[in-house]
Amino acid sequence: MTKNDETFPGGIRTLLPQYQKRRSLLTHDAGEDLAPIDVDFKALASQPLPPQINPRPDGLSRVAKKRHMLLGELAGHTELALLHGLLISHLRKHTYPDHGPALFLRLWAEEEDWLLDNLPTRWLISAIITFADHGLEEADRKLAQSFNILFSLMKIYEAERAFSGLPPQEPFRIKDRNKAPLPMGMRDFSILNGDLEAHLLAPLWRDAKHAPATGQLARHLLTALNNDDGTVFRRFAHMRRAAEKAR
Repeated sequence: MTKNDETFPGGIRTLLPQYQKRRSLLTHDAGEDLAPIDVDFKALASQPLPPQINPRPDGLSRVAKKRHMLLGELAGHTELALLHGLLISHLRKHTYPDHGPALFLRLWAEEEDWLLDNLPTRWLISAIITFADHGLEEADRKLAQSFNILFSLMKIYEAERAFSGLPPQEPFRIKDRNKAPLPMGMRDFSILNGDLEAHLLAPLWRDAKHAPATGQLARHLLTALNNDDGTVFRRFAHMRRAAEKAR
């Protein structure tokens, strides 16, 4: 294979600088420290966020820029949702405040029900991915890493699907199937008899039972996935019914 035959010229190792850049420290100015370890979560949960100021002021630190972005994304939420977003933003980096992991774990231990009821699903996904690096128990870290892979691949696939011109709720037509072999010698997926979905999702549901910090979050996300009408799993369900009807 020549370099012209590679998806990433030079190999996967060439992606490391981009990966490292996205995980560089969030610098901050005086007065922008992360909330202390003993912060009152209940008080933050009852405090509405201030409006986002636009245009964004110049000369902000990376932390202040992140806070400004989150004020727009989380408009209508409370300071507790903002703290959760800032915690994840810090903890996804290589370097973060020393008490950040303990504060994140305390937040989920004490306010799990509030977080599940109030946070957008996208932030729940980010939360379980964060447990992959900062969970105390191996069962939590292992389960969280599996969710990281699941949702990352779903995001890549669904982003490509958008270029088909079809809405996410519309399944592909079975008669349009291209019969070219799958990449890397993988066997094809049988719409009628394939069990890949079960092998992918069922172990996550099973393993959630044994993950003390992430189990409830994991099953909440799997339920949300099952109820979403715009996923590859729902489209395959429609295609399966069409294939069974045709047969």
